[in-house]
Amino acid sequence: MKPALLGAVMMLLAACGARPPVAEKTKPVEYVHVDPATAGTISGKIVFHGAKPPRKRIDMSSDAGCKTAAYDEPVITDRQGDLANAFVYIQGGLEGAKFELPPQPVTLDQHGCMFAPRVIGIRAGQTLQVKNSDGVSHNIHPMPTNNREWNQQQSPDSPDLEHKFPRPDVMIPVKCNVHSWMHAYIGVVNHPYFAVTGADGAFQWRNVPPGDYTVAVWHEKLGELKQAIHLAAHDAAAVNFTYP
Repeated sequence: MKPALLGAVMMLLAACGARPPVAEKTKPVEYVHVDPATAGTISGKIVFHGAKPPRKRIDMSSDAGCKTAAYDEPVITDRQGDLANAFVYIQGGLEGAKFELPPQPVTLDQHGCMFAPRVIGIRAGQTLQVKNSDGVSHNIHPMPTNNREWNQQQSPDSPDLEHKFPRPDVMIPVKCNVHSWMHAYIGVVNHPYFAVTGADGAFQWRNVPPGDYTVAVWHEKLGELKQAIHLAAHDAAAVNFTYP
């Protein structure tokens, strides 16, 4: 509103005996602070029992700057069937709860003409830092369903790219428009209770408030599984998943 018009409105309100409008104060965000006296632990393991799809050789000969021998292996297990690269998170039970964001970014690198790591987790609103450690150009292209899609080229020795996903989104596939074999996946959640399994297929969350939760696990080839659990005060709950 222009100053002259605003002044006229104020004079009119004064003449009518009405008080001018008062700007509403923005309420500070009320973050969850978990009581350590009642907090519990959720842990578990993800395993796969079945015939793994064979790994596929990747032909990178179309770009002389990329290595010539690499393999695409989406299902990675050890001899016991412990499954790596599974994204585990609390899917239900924390609706409306707000947690403070960590200050450090989550990094996704492009190295050897592959995304590293293949699966990452990040908080909604946290900074994603994208690096290019290769001597060739890449193109980072996340394709979310609950956030805005973006697509940006990154040349060798260029500054890191930074991006934020404001809303939860599980999972976001990522591709490189320059190298068709490059794939990654990003799990965006609005709380700190998530993990990407390593070689032992295990995960653990400490400092979880007691309550009833739905825990879900997602894998790019094996799909999604979920379980309902109850976490009592100052207790430990085990959640194990088996992909048949």
